[in-house]
Amino acid sequence: MAKPQKRYVCQACGSVSPKWAGQCVDCGEWNTLVEDMGAVVTPFQARHNLQSGGRPFALVGLDAEIALPERMVTGIAELDRALGGGFVSGSATLIGGDPGIGKSTLLLQAAAKLALAGRPVAYVSGEEATDQVRLRARRLGLGKAPVALAAATSVRDILTTLGQGTAPALLVIDSIQTMHSDLIEGAPGTVSQVRASAQELIRYAKESGTALVLVGHVTKDGTIAGPRVLEHMVDTVLSFEGERSHQYRILRAIKNRFGGTEEIGVFAMAAGGLEEVTNPSTLFLTDRGEAVTGAVVFPALEGTRPVLVEIQALTVRLASGATPRRGVVGWDSGRLAMVLAVLEARCGLSFSTAEVYLNVAGGYRLSDPAADLAVAAALVSALAERPLPSDAVAFGEVALSGEIRPVAHAGLRLREAAKLGFSRALVPAGVEAEKGGIALSRFATLGGLVDHMLGRG
Repeated sequence: MAKPQKRYVCQACGSVSPKWAGQCVDCGEWNTLVEDMGAVVTPFQARHNLQSGGRPFALVGLDAEIALPERMVTGIAELDRALGGGFVSGSATLIGGDPGIGKSTLLLQAAAKLALAGRPVAYVSGEEATDQVRLRARRLGLGKAPVALAAATSVRDILTTLGQGTAPALLVIDSIQTMHSDLIEGAPGTVSQVRASAQELIRYAKESGTALVLVGHVTKDGTIAGPRVLEHMVDTVLSFEGERSHQYRILRAIKNRFGGTEEIGVFAMAAGGLEEVTNPSTLFLTDRGEAVTGAVVFPALEGTRPVLVEIQALTVRLASGATPRRGVVGWDSGRLAMVLAVLEARCGLSFSTAEVYLNVAGGYRLSDPAADLAVAAALVSALAERPLPSDAVAFGEVALSGEIRPVAHAGLRLREAAKLGFSRALVPAGVEAEKGGIALSRFATLGGLVDHMLGRG
């Protein structure tokens, strides 16, 4: 049953007391407490009223001066590029990727470099024994690095151990799915355990100023296993991409509160661990002495880094009545269907009786809309069996009307192509040539490109 909530207010200082007293405990005045009938509340509301009883905190203005966060440069330039300049003190970073892709190898290399630079580093593995980590470090040539190793899965034990000494500058947890909190029921790896363990570790990182790195497992569709809230809790989410059958690895930032998400880091797996690739274009270009039909080089852009990749197309004529196939590797199949439709509707080319296969060389995955023109050029080249010159690149976005639209950072793409020896480019109308740069062939519509490649007019 609801009952009125009584309170007593001091007439001198305004303080509130739940019961009457002869003297106000705040101002010391006598006989100043007067009963004030509050609102009618239920017993539940009386127990769960959050408007009082808390600890007040200071509010800071948005325009207050604040220093930029301190960065810990790992010495691995490609990792620092993806992070936005290095690890931030007190931040939490989550890195995910397929099994065997190199997550532990990369983090061990980064931890060793920071330890050799004089930073205290702790590496806690829930999947390997400390001797296994040491053997891997020796194989990578990092056996002398003063990294503090531990094999543990209890979050309480980890935080108790770290609290006995100086907080490390970098703490690596490999992996968060193996951690266990005794405050929550359930086996390690469950949704509640992953969330509770990550919350305790992130709280420690914020309070101590330690840069925390959590390794996360992924599901069969490539997403990080566990609750989605885990990605919301951390400051940075990195995805380590690549196929184990390919040499290269791409480290991509999906979320970054301290930097952009456009930059990527490129690595190559070698016998001595992951090696940095300062010029990724060399990984995705095919060395050929003469022009090949259906092959076009496209200058893709990842953040501020241009990467030249080769787009390959193949068309196979079928007997009348057969259903043609459409196969795509490394590009959006819906985007390919759109380009084929524009070529048929606006340019008079017929792909309805031919199977079409499109591949991005090297296992690279493209999402840049500027690849439309390069894909269209590769399809026309494969259909007409007319190769483009081997020293040409192409980029531009194709509209449904057949118009070729300009794309961002055209100058950066052209400079990277010129640096690698390309001398001509197929570009949208309006792109300005740079002094001493490569020759440009400008096209306002896709039909103009098709006429140019087929020698019409």
